[in-house]
Amino acid sequence: MRTELRNAKRIVVKIGTTSLTYSNGTINFKKLENLARVLTDLRNSGREIVLVSSGAVGAGMSRLGLKEKPVELKEKQATAAVGQALMMQFYQKFFNEYNQTIAQLLLTKDVITDKIKRRNVENTLSTLLEMGVIPIANENDSVATDELEGSKIGDNDTLSSMTAILVKADALLMLSDIDGLYDSSPVDNPDAKLISFVDKIDKELYSIAGDSSSIVGTGGMYTKIRAAEHLMKEGIHTVIASGEDVKIIYDILAGNEIGTFFSTKGKDE
Repeated sequence: MRTELRNAKRIVVKIGTTSLTYSNGTINFKKLENLARVLTDLRNSGREIVLVSSGAVGAGMSRLGLKEKPVELKEKQATAAVGQALMMQFYQKFFNEYNQTIAQLLLTKDVITDKIKRRNVENTLSTLLEMGVIPIANENDSVATDELEGSKIGDNDTLSSMTAILVKADALLMLSDIDGLYDSSPVDNPDAKLISFVDKIDKELYSIAGDSSSIVGTGGMYTKIRAAEHLMKEGIHTVIASGEDVKIIYDILAGNEIGTFFSTKGKDE
């Protein structure tokens, strides 16, 4: 039993693009509605929730009629800008059905490195949580680029770990298209075994991490492990689990052994 998760009050939930879209890249509204219901219910129970949501590029691609992910930087930024507005429109609709107030927070990497910006964001997030709001964070893709040194986060796995640190979360739940970390690729090896507990991250663990296979996603297992490693140093637990059914969040927070648990302690209780 993972008692640390049962007692977690402030939680960051990161949900990947493939958990919010169909295989053709279009938005899955049923999953969005289920996510809004589950997170609102958790908020009603007294937990504090921050959502890090992917899907902006996918939503933008769908609205713009694009079949493939843009290659040129300006097209990526334009697609993300269209999609981000759509995602917040969708979230506003579904969270409103459960009388839950949400807020949008667009971040860049320099929020961590600049003391004034970091303090401002920390104060904003803290105040929103005190007010019972569920902040929804994403990267400010329209202005954060590799050309702007220090501004680009790059993927929402990294963004979610950054957000968890900013809000001093108890746990980060990373929901994606895989059940957790396996000892080898489950796609290539049918006998691959799920690694349910990790309390140390080393080169061997990184060596089994694969890349993202999604046409719209940017993160892979490597970025998830890296995010978990950052959080372990901060005393924040991480779980990587499947986002196929978002009700799995209830089971994770009940302390059930689901997915891969990156613990800051030396044992899985």
